[in-house]
Amino acid sequence: MSKKNIKVPNIGEFKDVEVIEVLIKKGQKIKKNDPLITIESDKSSVEIPSSDEGTVISLNVKIGDKVSEGDKIIEIEAEEEFKGIEVEKSPKIQLSKEVDKKEIKENKETENIIIKNVLTRTSASPKVRKFARELGIDINKVSGSERQGRITESDVKLFVATKSSKSFKNQNVTDQKIKLEYSHSEFGEVEIKDIPRIKKLSSKYLINSWSKIPHVTNHDEADITELEEFRTSLTDIYSGEKKKITPLAFIVKALTVSLKKFPNFNTSIDEIENGKMTVKKYFHVGIAVDTPNGLMVPKLRNADNKNISLISTELKKISQQCRDLKIDKKELFGGSMTITSLGGIGGSFFTPIVNYPEVAILGVGRAEKKQVFINGKFVTRTMLPLSLSYDHRIIDGAEAARFNNELKENLGKNFAYKLAV
Repeated sequence: MSKKNIKVPNIGEFKDVEVIEVLIKKGQKIKKNDPLITIESDKSSVEIPSSDEGTVISLNVKIGDKVSEGDKIIEIEAEEEFKGIEVEKSPKIQLSKEVDKKEIKENKETENIIIKNVLTRTSASPKVRKFARELGIDINKVSGSERQGRITESDVKLFVATKSSKSFKNQNVTDQKIKLEYSHSEFGEVEIKDIPRIKKLSSKYLINSWSKIPHVTNHDEADITELEEFRTSLTDIYSGEKKKITPLAFIVKALTVSLKKFPNFNTSIDEIENGKMTVKKYFHVGIAVDTPNGLMVPKLRNADNKNISLISTELKKISQQCRDLKIDKKELFGGSMTITSLGGIGGSFFTPIVNYPEVAILGVGRAEKKQVFINGKFVTRTMLPLSLSYDHRIIDGAEAARFNNELKENLGKNFAYKLAV
């Protein structure tokens, strides 16, 4: 047995690069070409393999250290490997030649492995690699969407979502159950009731949406002061009585205007594996309806071609059909985007779940009067909380922010009258 230092070999242009991973520990037995550390520069990262085998005696680097060619990585207790070498006429010379040839061959193999690692290394920035490591993802398994297969954070998120979806599909529902170690009745009186049928049916869709779609939610507030003044001033031209039109009717109309300007929000990507998405030319807005039997989402068809009064009438009609369980099942499918409103109940911001296979959902909270700083002074304005959840595979943060800005504009003073027409 003999002690031997393993150093950083020739790593080309890499100099003073950071150690981001230490892949071995003291006392560990390693073999030749086992990865020791991972180093990372601004351009790439690469694993440094061992040039010998033996037992690790000491570690000379840690995460965060800077290393260059020739720096000591570890010290090992290596086994002698001169067994089986035949020495005939000139033992010393022959042994020297054999050792020299062996060292040259081993060094060549090590350098070839490093070069191969660099050449075949998946293209991604250090920031993206770190992001993948934090999620426990092998970045070499991720497909890049940028030029020459370069990987972005969105690609990593998509990989996680796809992996979760496949894992969910391959599992039995019974496999996911956690067996309780106790009975609820041990702690007091309980009652066993049937889960409402609508909730049982919707549960699998909610699980599918949550596990398959990488959700992001954008929170914002819309100033609807003028819209509310206009809405409450509407009267019937025949009876003179005030019309009872909810803010939701205006929100539906405003949403269709925004969808026309941002068509990505009116798509479905149920064939993302084939690189295809469906762009819808219709505007069927889903409305989440709270019923005694559970949440139902009927569609208000062709909302872009209807005025506020007609939208308000149809909203009441389909909501009542849901509560009476008289809605046609087909009316629950084929939507553009969904609105879920808590305004009639209370609350402000929340995180609505996208209604698969749609790519976005708008959550609406209860409007409140707030002091807003405008033109150098505080004024009282009616502010409406908006929570826009979207599928990050097809919609990025900047586009979502622009969509929210457009929606806020459509709910503002310049659009209130136009939306009513």
